[in-house]
Amino acid sequence: MQAQDSAAAMVIEQPAADIEAITTEAAAGDALLPVLLPIMGSEAVSDGTDDARSDEVRGLLAAIRRLEGIVEEETAALATGQKIDFDEFSARKSRSMLEFVRLMRAGMHLGAEVEVTEQIQRLREKLERNRSILEMHYDAVREVAGIIVKAIKEAESDGTYTGRAAQDGK
Repeated sequence: MQAQDSAAAMVIEQPAADIEAITTEAAAGDALLPVLLPIMGSEAVSDGTDDARSDEVRGLLAAIRRLEGIVEEETAALATGQKIDFDEFSARKSRSMLEFVRLMRAGMHLGAEVEVTEQIQRLREKLERNRSILEMHYDAVREVAGIIVKAIKEAESDGTYTGRAAQDGK
């Protein structure tokens, strides 16, 4: 209500020549958008863009922290050898990444915020560590699977199709 009263007061206080110039330009097709200037000596009039921007920043930072938490939890579980559900972690990370990407797209200008940039850099480092540990576990699983496959092949083979028969002189 106070913002409306202030706006009305500003329009009333504009000189008639200014209003005439605005209407002339509007008629000529060069319409200007009205500019609300605070009345000197009154309280500052806020249009809410700073509040909305800070809400966007807080929301984005919260999304980044949630994603960081999931990544840290998975990395810690992998590093300590705990049994983990990879499908569950993958789903949680995917949902959190989707939220993060949507918030970044909605607030593309927020990438210039120092705090957001720092949080994203920290997240990037944690994701790289997580990737490294996941890769190490994947390599170990692949190696163990190779050993098992080799052992199964050797156990099932009677030597008929291998080079052993030729070496034994048969």
